[in-house]
Amino acid sequence: MDRRTKTAEQRFLELISGPPKSLGSRFLRGILWIASSGYRCGTGFRNSLFDLGVKRSHSAPVPVISVGNLTTGGTGKTPTVAMLVGMLQKLGHRPGLISRGYRELAEGGNDEARVLELLCPGTPHVQNRDRVAAAHEVAANDGCTVIIADDAFQHRRLKRDLDIVLIDALNPWGHDALLPRGLLRESVSGLRRADVVILTRADLVDEASRTAIWRIVKRNNQTAATVELSFASGGLHGYTGNKQAIGRMFRSTDAEADMAEDTGMLAFCGIGNPDGFRKTLKVAEVPIMDLVAFPDHHHYDQSDIQKLTETAEKMGAKALITTLKDLVKIEPGWLGSVSVVALNIEAQVTSGKESLTEAISKITQRPNR
Repeated sequence: MDRRTKTAEQRFLELISGPPKSLGSRFLRGILWIASSGYRCGTGFRNSLFDLGVKRSHSAPVPVISVGNLTTGGTGKTPTVAMLVGMLQKLGHRPGLISRGYRELAEGGNDEARVLELLCPGTPHVQNRDRVAAAHEVAANDGCTVIIADDAFQHRRLKRDLDIVLIDALNPWGHDALLPRGLLRESVSGLRRADVVILTRADLVDEASRTAIWRIVKRNNQTAATVELSFASGGLHGYTGNKQAIGRMFRSTDAEADMAEDTGMLAFCGIGNPDGFRKTLKVAEVPIMDLVAFPDHHHYDQSDIQKLTETAEKMGAKALITTLKDLVKIEPGWLGSVSVVALNIEAQVTSGKESLTEAISKITQRPNR
């Protein structure tokens, strides 16, 4: 694996972030600004149709909690959704999950579905582009009393009872521009629809940065509950058992924990915010020798793992470390002499837990429709 070879996604992120490095990059940014203006008009027009009632939102049989974000990828939705499932279960509810099912794997489900199956065993999960249909299915077939709609802030066709928006403290506003010039899916003014705003990775920035982010949030929404999250290590996990039993696919071992303490590892990931993973590893005190970034939602093949293994061996690393979202896409038969482990990430509320619990309790106490 040549770590100096950049993916198209990495080159794109370099183009839209920081000062332009050449006349050519200035020109390309200008083209992207023009495209971004068209995108802004399109998303603004679509939102206005829902605001005016021209486009209609459809109710589900039970309360719906939407978890989404303003930017593309990398805000930590999956561990946050797992945390919300646990909170709802403690309140005596049977939560169900629905999602679009982006980039489904050959064996069924996508990476996020597999990780949620590990983190939330027994929680029904329906993936369907038509999330209104998915909501009715999970309520009718699985007896769910509340639904969490994953990555659904912009999916306004499904009516929601609580809108939770995640903002990544490391890149809150997607390089301050809409797609494709930046990473914003819609204007920051869209925050006005949020009932709860959660700042993720809040522990990785200083107080001044958090204050500046909250100032912009309040400028667009004075009433939303505000919450701060950090992502803590939930332990190292490796392959065990039969892959068909996904819920028993991973477990922590003392040997893996000892290995993490004794030697540096080569990290890799295919997620929306690889720098966030790097910083989480640092906070968890997991020593890494380097990090190889693949495109978001990358589908690995055996050659990818072979090249990573060869790179690790040349560096003297005794193991590869990645995210659960990446590990669930790797076949056990691809592994060679270098083992692969994943750092499980758990969401922990550091500020605003009472506000979050109150918001969830209010909507789940409403009678079924």
